[in-house]
Amino acid sequence: MIAMARERRLAEIFVEVADSLVEDFDVIDLLHRLSARCVELLDVSAAGILLADAHGELQVIAASDEHTRLLELFALQHDQGPCVECYRTGTARTNIDLTRPESAADWPRFAARARETGYVATHAIPLRLRSRVVGALNLFQTSPHVLDRGDIALAQALADVATIAILQQRTLEQSHVENSQLESALTSRILIEQVKGVLAERWNTSVDDAFAAFRTYARARHLRLSELATQIISGGFDTAVIPPPVPVRTGDHCG
Repeated sequence: MIAMARERRLAEIFVEVADSLVEDFDVIDLLHRLSARCVELLDVSAAGILLADAHGELQVIAASDEHTRLLELFALQHDQGPCVECYRTGTARTNIDLTRPESAADWPRFAARARETGYVATHAIPLRLRSRVVGALNLFQTSPHVLDRGDIALAQALADVATIAILQQRTLEQSHVENSQLESALTSRILIEQVKGVLAERWNTSVDDAFAAFRTYARARHLRLSELATQIISGGFDTAVIPPPVPVRTGDHCG
């Protein structure tokens, strides 16, 4: 019955996560919820998520409680701990007994601070999609029991969900940038088309000739076409200063 209840809860959590992945979802809130769900589903006392920034430096992005967040910050400040190592290698470190001399030797400051916080065991799971590692999930225990393969697999599944959420958010942000650039380009194109028509009418010339004169003027003064077009349409620029195209005389095409 306990196993069935856990599986049902697990299914509910993955549905919850899937429902959260809408266009404007709050990735920070989602990762905080995932860290809390790790505590709920796994036999651990706390969880924290570290995420690499644009410069590849790890930052604390979410934690199930404030003590864990401070411990993660401490680990980053001293650049040591299984989570830092996990991010760098892309390999999980599990069932680490923080009371053993080996752990104290590998991460002396981190292990000591973790024990002071009340944690005696920890696990570090990479946030990884294929060869790309974007951070790490850290799990902490206040009792020294071992997490079995099933628990570790579940922890990795939750880490994978976090990775997908993070990468989707970054993709959406990049998409917004690209869409903004595209929208700006389309708006600029409309303004330039309007200017071509205005100048063609003012000079009583073809639209192509008007555009050629407009572009020649802008290039000679290192002006962006969109900027010059905006000034003209807004009335902030006197088009009389733009040399009009030279009209083609009837005899010019004769040999």
